[in-house]
Amino acid sequence: MAHFSQKKQLLGAVIAASLSCGAHAQLAQNLTIHPKALALGNAVTADPPGVMAIHYNPAGLTRLKDRQLEVNLLSIYLDIDADFIAPDGYEIFGIDGLEIDPNTGKQRDPVANTHSHTNNVALYVPGFGILKAPPGPAVAPSAGISINPPGSKLTFANAFYLPLAAGFYRDKDDPGRYQPQATALQRTTYLSPSVGYEINDQWSVGAGIHLSHMGIAADQYMRAPNMLLGVAEVLQDAFNCESGDEPLQPWLALCGGNVGPWDDIGALSINVQETISPTYTLGVLWEPNDWFRWGASYTSEADMNLKGTFEIQYTDDWSGFWQSVNGSVLGAITSAILSLPSGAPREAGNVSMDLVYPQHFQTGISVDVHPRLTLNADVGWTDYAQWDAFVFRFDRNLEFLNAARILSPDNATPNTLRLPLGFKSQWNWAFGAEFHASSRLDLRAGVEIRDSVIPDDQRSIMAPFGGANLYSIGMGYKWDKNTEIDMNLSYLQSIETIPANTSCNVNCDNITNIIYNPYAGLDIKTSLRVVMAGLSFRTKF
Repeated sequence: MAHFSQKKQLLGAVIAASLSCGAHAQLAQNLTIHPKALALGNAVTADPPGVMAIHYNPAGLTRLKDRQLEVNLLSIYLDIDADFIAPDGYEIFGIDGLEIDPNTGKQRDPVANTHSHTNNVALYVPGFGILKAPPGPAVAPSAGISINPPGSKLTFANAFYLPLAAGFYRDKDDPGRYQPQATALQRTTYLSPSVGYEINDQWSVGAGIHLSHMGIAADQYMRAPNMLLGVAEVLQDAFNCESGDEPLQPWLALCGGNVGPWDDIGALSINVQETISPTYTLGVLWEPNDWFRWGASYTSEADMNLKGTFEIQYTDDWSGFWQSVNGSVLGAITSAILSLPSGAPREAGNVSMDLVYPQHFQTGISVDVHPRLTLNADVGWTDYAQWDAFVFRFDRNLEFLNAARILSPDNATPNTLRLPLGFKSQWNWAFGAEFHASSRLDLRAGVEIRDSVIPDDQRSIMAPFGGANLYSIGMGYKWDKNTEIDMNLSYLQSIETIPANTSCNVNCDNITNIIYNPYAGLDIKTSLRVVMAGLSFRTKF
């Protein structure tokens, strides 16, 4: 019976790790803002683009004269794949995952040696949660205005844009549905009053206050291929539960529902948000002559407490199993001692999550190496070391946390949960080139080297962002003396290989790995491809 007392602890970890599924997607920053920046590999701190200098370097606003209006549209296409490969000897507690189950006629682990694929984009709608866009590309809009009074050294600007947007959804029978079936993480800056000040012909400075909405939502199926559930399946087979007999009733009942290492436990939905999350941005731009420019910018961190709701809907087999256990003499006694689940079909309530939106620093140069060629180079740093752990607080004591604290007292209390992550801060490089084909046409190309901030032992298919390079081309066209158009086509790819039992966020198979491992014992290969096409229109008014 002690083995069964552990299963609820395992379930606690299943739910807990699920709650963090959207967070890793923050690594998708700076992919949905401005076509010129993307075309130059985001190496634009010394050459900030239009009104979106608000984000890249507010000192660059001094380049905008009179009154200007800018509208940007970024079309995004995702292609996410994962392979789940059973290595030699794949088993859980002696149960062969590739064996055909005589009761169902199907492979015991339906995920082993399968392929997951999706290209469906999901967005976060404030106040609602996940919005599943139609299959195919999705569109991320942004817009802003700038005002420079005639003869003034001050330029004022404001913009709406998405500094962070990432999300996708899979088919309900996709093997990747356990991590997760649908998720969206989005930061929406709805007000960004900023100002640039031209000190003299060489120096400009800028600053801005950004008011943003932050939202994370996820829908996920849950399973727990762990030795503890392997024990449950072996005992149910020993009790011959298929026959409908209960040989040890009323002392012990284990046949109220079929449970095993590869059976679904239930489904989780979570939706948390912060409606007002302020940050500030500072920038400086130095142009000592007509061929060299240097810029630097800093964006502050934001301490947030995202609040929302969660719901766990258990399967009939899972809740029925625990109801039968609690209905027996030994089961009732053990449940009272170890806080085992009662077999409730559903748990729901409110939850809050502590999260720091990390601070960011970037600096770079822009050099006219030839009258027709400009080269840009940037280096940037984002403080992801802040994400050492996530902390969740529930509005009530929950069964799964009562049990989880037995194995992990440092990370769980009856109404709080701490999820260790161990992320690291990272310096990334960016390079861009601009060929001035004519007085009206510029051709651009760029690359950004985006090193992973996720440690090898924390990788998962929830966040298929490992190390990745962003490759881009684009163009700028001066339509007339008052109107400019920018376009880009960008491609990013990240491929990760996660051998079995190497990342305890996805495939560890040790009995003590209570952190969620829905693909325990499987080799996993992930592939993420992102294609972005953008159009920007800026004109004086």
